[in-house]
Amino acid sequence: MEKNNEKLRYILQYYYDKGKNASQACEKICAVYGEGTLSKSAARKWFARFRSGNFDVKDEARSGRPLTEKADEILEKVQQDKHISSVDIGMELGIDHKTVLNHLHKAGYKKKLDVWVPHELSAKNMLDRINICDTLLKRNEIEPFLKRVITGDEKWITYDNRKRQRSRTRSGESSQAFAKPGLTPKKVMLCVWWDWKGIVHYELLPAAQTINSQLYCEQLERLRQAIERKRPELNNRKGVVFHHDNARPHTSLMTRQKLREFGWEVLMHPPYSPDIAPSDYHLFRSLQNSLNGIKLLSREACENHLIRFFNQKPQKFFTDGIMALPEKWRNIVDNNGAYLV
Repeated sequence: MEKNNEKLRYILQYYYDKGKNASQACEKICAVYGEGTLSKSAARKWFARFRSGNFDVKDEARSGRPLTEKADEILEKVQQDKHISSVDIGMELGIDHKTVLNHLHKAGYKKKLDVWVPHELSAKNMLDRINICDTLLKRNEIEPFLKRVITGDEKWITYDNRKRQRSRTRSGESSQAFAKPGLTPKKVMLCVWWDWKGIVHYELLPAAQTINSQLYCEQLERLRQAIERKRPELNNRKGVVFHHDNARPHTSLMTRQKLREFGWEVLMHPPYSPDIAPSDYHLFRSLQNSLNGIKLLSREACENHLIRFFNQKPQKFFTDGIMALPEKWRNIVDNNGAYLV
């Protein structure tokens, strides 16, 4: 029996008014009407619509070709299985697969490779992400603090960033030669700290050296001195809001004692959450794009590339990276703690 989509939307609105989240509403509907009656992604879409103030759940009046009545069913199929083909959808709904492709195109769907996520989040991980993001979001609304944030992280910089590419050749011509990189690529670790104005301090470690608690605390001391020189406005009673992830050197007893000694507030950050770490989602992504296709011949060449990259970025680039945090926190709350992709 065909599902009454409008009826399901009224039920979703009822659970929204009751204060339930999208996942809870979906589970309750499926418990009554059967597994697969409604997908969680469809429920989240309608909850987002309700939050925007639009509570109209009626199907829009349609005229013309009756095939357009299949649009909602097409979107539901995709939301239930993002790997489903247009041919399979067409066979299930009794319509031509080109019609399916047209509706998907109008709805903004494009085929993309699946995105790797850094960790399979447990229920506790997702709950931590929701609670911390909700707390930070509410705090920033009451007392904006993003201009006090100093954030930092580490990234390996490999010397050879060239990738094998396809090239056009005529019949009989040989392909272009490309030297295969070594099994152990030469690389150096970048440690960088920045805020909404720009880079505050960065270091390149000696070849193949990694971070431990002792070294990290020494770096924090140098960072403190850089903040005193470059951001004297943070040396007041409110001071620095320091953000880093949960890597072991960052959370060790030695590091926590050092940060208490400085009097810096450490911003909450849920485990396994690079999608809300500004260095990961903003700075390092842009830096890697600048490195793609480049072969650095020496450490000096690496340093020169970093200097050019940092100097060419306007303040707006850094501001955009930090000021994106509230929207990301909100999206995590709205998506029940799932990764932002």
